[in-house]
Amino acid sequence: MRVLIAEDSVLLREGLTRLLEDGGIEVVAGVGDADSFRRRVRADPPDLCVVDVRMPPTNTADGLIAAIDLRSEFPDVGMLILSQYVEPHYALELLDSGADGVGYLLKERINSPREFLDSLHIVASGGTAVDPAVVSVLVGRPRRDDPLARLTERESNVLAAMAEGKTNSSIASGLYMSERTVESHVRSIFLKLDLHADEGSNRRVLAVLRWLRS
Repeated sequence: MRVLIAEDSVLLREGLTRLLEDGGIEVVAGVGDADSFRRRVRADPPDLCVVDVRMPPTNTADGLIAAIDLRSEFPDVGMLILSQYVEPHYALELLDSGADGVGYLLKERINSPREFLDSLHIVASGGTAVDPAVVSVLVGRPRRDDPLARLTERESNVLAAMAEGKTNSSIASGLYMSERTVESHVRSIFLKLDLHADEGSNRRVLAVLRWLRS
């Protein structure tokens, strides 16, 4: 896997580089501003980019905006966005650009290297990984009248875990149920959300998107 790191903090950028390289991942470049990020990806697209939301030149959402723009140009390049704070609207803006191969994590997740690397691999393989803290905020929102209202509490818990990028096995362990039970809940979720088998593996991503956007 070839990864580009776009982070304006030199200390964090170097720390991420060390973490990824220790995990057997090739870091092809590290840049500190959104303009350099755009140029470097266009010159030699990596497999995945790890991107800070707030970067120069304006230090607002330059990193996120650049990531969304580059996703439209290079849809096969995964984007894992890092944020200092829980900002669900940024996560949703990223997902609106296309949910295959995107992630949104708080920077504090870097303190759990194994979990961070797992999320990175999920995104690189075309999955979706949303920080549990962001998922928690979204779970508590009032929801409009939509098919998601048909989900049971257990099914909603399973769908929330899917939004974090967890596999059925991981969901089963975290929710103290068998993997077969999780599979049953997942099938029920697909049925209630009218996601058909001919949509293939994308059904997990589509289910998560409907849940996050509702």
